[in-house]
Amino acid sequence: MAQQIDTNLLKKAEASSSIAKDMIAQAIEQSAANPTLCQEALKAASAEIAQAQTMVSQVYSSLQTASQPS
Repeated sequence: MAQQIDTNLLKKAEASSSIAKDMIAQAIEQSAANPTLCQEALKAASAEIAQAQTMVSQVYSSLQTASQPS
């Protein structure tokens, strides 16, 4: 029996990745002019990346578990 991939979770991970990308771009833009805003953008990006990693890992883990012989 094939394991159903949780595409909703992957879409949420994709959204978090997109937000992180935007925050990193903001950090680059602010790096010279405003180090505090740069730091806050990087902190937000880091949190989004961690969230995306967790969601991807959950989906990956469920696929690995399903593919193991009973």
